[in-house]
Amino acid sequence: MAKTNETKNLETALFSAADALRSKMDANEYKNYLLGIIFYKYLSDSLLYEVADEIGDGRESTTLAEAQKLYEENTDDEDLRDELMDTFSYVITPENTFTKVMEHVNDHSFQIVNLGDAFKEIEGTNDTFEGLFDDVDLFSRRLGSNAQKQADTISAVLSAIDGLELVKSAGDTLGDAYEYLISQFASESGKKAGEFYTPQQVSELLTRLTLVGRHYPEGLTVYDPAMGSGSLLLNFRKYTQHKEEIIYYGQEINTSTYNLARMNMILHHVDTANQHLRNGDTLDADWPPSAKTNFDAVVMNPPYSLHWSAAKGFLEDPRFSKYGVLAPKSKADYAFLLHGFYHLKNTGTMAIVLPHGVLFRGAKEGKIRQKLLEDGSIDAVIGLPANLFYSTSIPTTIVVLKKDKQDRSVMFIDASKEFEKGKNQNKLREADISKILDTYEKRQDVDKYAHLATFDEIKENDFNLNIPRYVDTFEPEPEVDLRQVSKELRDVNAQIKDNEQELVGMLKQLTSKDDEVMAGINDIIKDLEGEIK
Repeated sequence: MAKTNETKNLETALFSAADALRSKMDANEYKNYLLGIIFYKYLSDSLLYEVADEIGDGRESTTLAEAQKLYEENTDDEDLRDELMDTFSYVITPENTFTKVMEHVNDHSFQIVNLGDAFKEIEGTNDTFEGLFDDVDLFSRRLGSNAQKQADTISAVLSAIDGLELVKSAGDTLGDAYEYLISQFASESGKKAGEFYTPQQVSELLTRLTLVGRHYPEGLTVYDPAMGSGSLLLNFRKYTQHKEEIIYYGQEINTSTYNLARMNMILHHVDTANQHLRNGDTLDADWPPSAKTNFDAVVMNPPYSLHWSAAKGFLEDPRFSKYGVLAPKSKADYAFLLHGFYHLKNTGTMAIVLPHGVLFRGAKEGKIRQKLLEDGSIDAVIGLPANLFYSTSIPTTIVVLKKDKQDRSVMFIDASKEFEKGKNQNKLREADISKILDTYEKRQDVDKYAHLATFDEIKENDFNLNIPRYVDTFEPEPEVDLRQVSKELRDVNAQIKDNEQELVGMLKQLTSKDDEVMAGINDIIKDLEGEIK
């Protein structure tokens, strides 16, 4: 989807606000400051504009400074406070708004505690916001060696975004700009980015794969058990008709990343009643309760080949028990896959990104893979290009699973050679994504690209799903024109003789008083003249 100029301008302005922090820490750290402060400004500005709507002349004709003054004059109005709480589920008192904090910045009276108090107030008003700013360490020595230098650094960040309009932007403009920031921080963070971000093109592909042939006129439920910043879940808003009817479930083990996902949801205007996010270990304890919720779509880009406990007790866990064995302790790939598949509705679709090893490794993983294939659970295997992700350069594969398949065939697609090469990361183009989706939906063979394998074929291959076994991408070497080769050899030999003759001429011009040197030169001339003949 093409970006509007408004989105591009906002993205540029927000990203440049990080300049005050770049020299002090790496992107994986300073992202927490910038994203947290942007989120705080959004909450504050939203509240002040609502004040203008409730007791002023409306947000369209009121500046934030005017709304701030109006709010201060009516600070004891309990009805106004109740209205704000009902609307936003949080309240920021007049002394803790972003606009008020900027007054302190502008008159040089700003102290870190001004911002710290504002964060604490927001976190304390509702469980939705509890601990949301925990990762914004306002007293970190990285911001400066003393309190004044720390205050100066934060003041620079506040000033950089002060003039930006975050609330009146159209649709998902701010949410999309926030996504852009997250992607830029992922690019700068390198391997650490795997903790919180899946490249947008891969997210789009995963999302759209789960929607092929499925129709959800009344909304749908989606689940990402390793949700990172929530970007993969939020993609469903772009590709479903009733985005306000999507119910999101997500789990994330990293607290910082979990908080980022909560902010991301709010900035995309997702109703708090539609968000069910949890900070926890997906494999350690099953969540959500299966009796309560199974999902129309499950998407996942889990950490690859993660170590997990693989404790024997998990053999009794309904997520894993029907397969008879557990994913090996050194590689949790199938544990993540089975967890997600367990929570999939009988009419739903799951798409998960994993390393290629899940397709062919034997032992316990081989037994799990065979059971999935015998049950007809694996619908497609799609090979992706190498170096798509910030966290790893290895090629990966998407496994698509269903519970309502009518046969046990598997669609194999080798999309590993079709991409746009980038300086640091490769990228799937829209044409590449469309070709994958079209091929997946049609389930027909495409020469050197795709093959629909029957269960018998897969069984003959001992349930090995390595893509080259099913999709032959071999390109024969072009025939050699021997006449052309012979001509090129003659031309090269002629050029060598010309060069040797030129060299002989140069050597004959050399002189020396040393008889041995002259004897050596004459020997070389004699040898060369012999070769020329």
